Amino acid sequence: MFSILVPTFNNLEYLKICIESLKKNSKFDHQIIVHVNQGTDGTIEYLKNKNIEFTYTKENIGMPKALNLTSKKAKFNYILISHDDFYYCPGWDVEFEKELNLINHNKFYFSATMVGAGQVQFNAGQTAQSFDEKKLINNLENIKTFDFQGTTKCPGLVHIDVWKNLGGWSEEFSPTGGDDTDFAMKLWKYDVRIFKGLGKSLAYHFGSITTRKKNKSLFTYLGSKGNKIFLKKWGITINFFEKFYLKSGLNNEKKLIFNKYDGPLKKPIKNFNFYVELIKVKIMFVYLILINFRYR
Repeated sequence: MFSILVPTFNNLEYLKICIESLKKNSKFDHQIIVHVNQGTDGTIEYLKNKNIEFTYTKENIGMPKALNLTSKKAKFNYILISHDDFYYCPGWDVEFEKELNLINHNKFYFSATMVGAGQVQFNAGQTAQSFDEKKLINNLENIKTFDFQGTTKCPGLVHIDVWKNLGGWSEEFSPTGGDDTDFAMKLWKYDVRIFKGLGKSLAYHFGSITTRKKNKSLFTYLGSKGNKIFLKKWGITINFFEKFYLKSGLNNEKKLIFNKYDGPLKKPIKNFNFYVELIKVKIMFVYLILINFRYR
């Protein structure tokens, strides 16, 4: 049903959890395609033993390039963008199938709801070793969720024709940082207005495990660089786009905006606050021009 793209970087213990959950908790048959960065931890041998398709590079090429490489092997009409540190909860794909049956076009972006390090806070373990699968499964009915507006996150589903027309993931954001919101912007420019997070489709997220292998300063640097690339490319910041266009992102208190889904998005309301924030963004944009910031 879906071609599931999973970049991984020497993250075998989490990848095993991800793949095993897909195999036992999916209602439908899916194509799993893994991109192996380096693979010095036995990942390649594991995938071969499990007869799972994969692509491979000796160096870490980052998420955007890995997604584009694996997408070339996709055989289904829908691409699911995944991380390697997800545990897919039982019936996760049923909710996607329900949404697809209700829509008569391909201009959408659906995502599951991340539990743990994501939209819904729940602790079933922060490492592969401490992960308590039984605790998570036994508490699924008690986890309160709802369909939410303006999702840009993974696991995310898009039609393969849309993926191809947009040129896939933007590789200038490699290795990672800002690339998911950039894809949302490309979808917006393609007249996609359905950005819907599915409250009943759950995936437990350990939380940027591959990135956390590095130090926090690298993560901060990548995030900052990603926002600069986004600003230089689109003329607005990531948070401005998410806040005013997608009705998500962060508010002025830096807290997550988590609104219930209320239908396809419309053009942003250009009120006083919109223009005040836009002026701030344009000053930042001019600054990038003055310092001759380049990302290509």
